[in-house]
Amino acid sequence: MKKKLLSVMLVGAMVASLAACGGSSSSGGAAPAAGDSTAAAVTAGGEHTLTVSAWDHNFNIPALEAAAEDYKANVDPDFELVINEVSGSSDVETAITTGGSAGDYSQLTDIVLFQDHYIQRYVADYPDAWVPVEGADIDWSDFGEEKLSYSIIDGQHYGVPVDNGTAIFAYRVDILEEAGYTLDDVTDCTWADWIKIGEDVYNKTGKYLLSMDGEGNDLPYMMLQAEGASQWKDGEPYITENETMVQIINVIVEAVQKNALYLANNWSDYTDQTIQGDMVAGVMNGNWIIPTIEQVEENSGKWEITNIPTLNGGGGYAANGGSSLYITSNCANVDLAKDFLAKTFGGSTATYDKALTDGGVITCCISAGQSEVYQAGVDYFNGQPIYTDIVEMGTHVPVVEQNDYHYSCRSLIASAIINIAQGGASTEDALKEAEDQLRFEMGL
Repeated sequence: MKKKLLSVMLVGAMVASLAACGGSSSSGGAAPAAGDSTAAAVTAGGEHTLTVSAWDHNFNIPALEAAAEDYKANVDPDFELVINEVSGSSDVETAITTGGSAGDYSQLTDIVLFQDHYIQRYVADYPDAWVPVEGADIDWSDFGEEKLSYSIIDGQHYGVPVDNGTAIFAYRVDILEEAGYTLDDVTDCTWADWIKIGEDVYNKTGKYLLSMDGEGNDLPYMMLQAEGASQWKDGEPYITENETMVQIINVIVEAVQKNALYLANNWSDYTDQTIQGDMVAGVMNGNWIIPTIEQVEENSGKWEITNIPTLNGGGGYAANGGSSLYITSNCANVDLAKDFLAKTFGGSTATYDKALTDGGVITCCISAGQSEVYQAGVDYFNGQPIYTDIVEMGTHVPVVEQNDYHYSCRSLIASAIINIAQGGASTEDALKEAEDQLRFEMGL
């Protein structure tokens, strides 16, 4: 059932939760009291005030504060950004859903942070909730094509990118060296060669060359994208007849069976027991995984990053996760919102330098990734200038077909992999079951 069919009776409670959930913070202005509508803060703050809803106190919120500080210092000294800090992306999604069910978006903040993988569905279901950012003074060619592909809908730009979801493959170079390998051996390599190296590393050191959350397995998607392929075709699942998908699933299963890859039981097992618990010599995920890696202080200087193996070699690139900022139809000053986004996340080095240093948010803007802050070597990663490297890698990520059922597909493919690797099911049967279930969920 589509989210828009939720009972209108829930609207008041759910929308109120967006205003109050998770507390609020502000940059240069008073935050709205718990339970108050953040939209009301626009009237109270006047023509120099914007409100925004976002999550993650240690990541997105510092990035927004950096943008507000930048705009206030360099554009409008009277500017105030009231930040409504919610507990997660689902709070923003709920507010859009309930507002759409009631036909009333008056409780939304001027701007919302929204996940890339969900936005096209929400624009399609609730077109009246959004204002395109067309006309904003942004050089769109300064952003990677793949990142923009999520927020360009019917030929119009709806969002301004915030965080860079480019995938990295990080390796413990000390463990590779112990097994007789270097980073060059796993750069531009084939998956077949990678499995051989992984098996050897495990036999010599007891470390897996990679781990992944078995419940929410992101590997198939990233590996597919690195091949320039998708799990979707013309809006429908493309799994059993997708030769590249079948090859990738077989690679993953072989890697598990040869102890090159460890499938963790859940997210906590993935982060706490494998990455931070010293079970693995490699991590492949969106670059937002870097702070998790860095939690282990004694491993500083032992990590380096490179690209993703591919079926035929040559090095691949992918992305996983990420969000952008969107203007809602409740915004009373759209021109201010566009100007704020354009002069901060639209390409400001000052915004992105501080967003990186304060919250670890890596820019999607190519020119901003050339600053001294980005080009500096990172001690934890053996002096490698990983941030400018990641921005450059993001320019190579291929655009592949996306779908609103991305996360449903991820869960079903993850179950199929476990059934093959541990349950003895054939690749053909497990993928057929996953595809049939996905088509059922999609009403196909």
